[in-house]
Amino acid sequence: MAIPSNISGFSVIPILYNASTTHYLYARSHTSKGHSNKVLPEGRTLFLVNLPPDTTERELVLFFKHSGTVEKVIFDFDVKELQNEASDSEDEDEEMEDAEADGTDEQPRKKRRSQRDKTEIPTVIPLPSPTLRKFRKTGSSAYVIFLDSSSLDRALASTSKPRAWPSSDEEPSGLSHYRALYDALRPPLDAVRAFADSSIEVYEYELAKSRQKSKYRKGEAIVDDDGFTLVTRGGAYGKTLGGGVGVASKTFQRSGESARNRHHKKEKKEKEGFYAFQKAEKQRSGLIELKRKWEEDKAKVEKLKASRRFKPY
Repeated sequence: MAIPSNISGFSVIPILYNASTTHYLYARSHTSKGHSNKVLPEGRTLFLVNLPPDTTERELVLFFKHSGTVEKVIFDFDVKELQNEASDSEDEDEEMEDAEADGTDEQPRKKRRSQRDKTEIPTVIPLPSPTLRKFRKTGSSAYVIFLDSSSLDRALASTSKPRAWPSSDEEPSGLSHYRALYDALRPPLDAVRAFADSSIEVYEYELAKSRQKSKYRKGEAIVDDDGFTLVTRGGAYGKTLGGGVGVASKTFQRSGESARNRHHKKEKKEKEGFYAFQKAEKQRSGLIELKRKWEEDKAKVEKLKASRRFKPY
């Protein structure tokens, strides 16, 4: 059965995995719209459909090498991210042009490198990760960007004869891929030890760095448990770290309790009688305690009467 050379505007490209397996790609020239004109230039971009699930960029570059130089290969899920980056870069360029027009573009002052900047910051030593091919969904698409438009024409013209699909030793396929994945998930103990030690070192560095920062903010008063404001010198110009020096309030002088403790007690008291069942439970426990005391007093009276009744004269 003869395979048509063109289906719905797509050129059919047969590829050979081996002597008995043939796969078909569908290709056409890409037409750009909006921001994609910069990411996917019109006249140099080939749109491919029905790629093998384990296709890599290197394999596509080698497959279309006879047509011309391939500048870039972009797979289907990466196009939107590149378009967003292109639109963001356009906005930044417009802002810079507006700033230059207003004359507000000033050179930033050079900061002196302090002794802290010279401190070596620890980094995590990563585990060894071999280059493995990424599996995509069946029938995925890609954009092959050539260096010139003539290369695109040659790629669409030479689609009749099946050509062998290139193989890459750097990115194993088939059973070799899963063997490499198995080895990658079981790194040597030396690499695991280096990764663990460097991770702990980074954690201790971040912990020490957070402890060096003061828990008080500039402008806030530092108050002790008794309600008095502490005088603490801080800052480069000798300013107090807190909000100034103050005396204890008159309420604290009378009661001996700070506002924080009074508020805590008041809040606790309000929460105790917040629900209706709490009030009922409190009344019930009070009645039980009153009945218990009454029984104790009654027993004491009976005991006293009995002792007076049998007292010898």
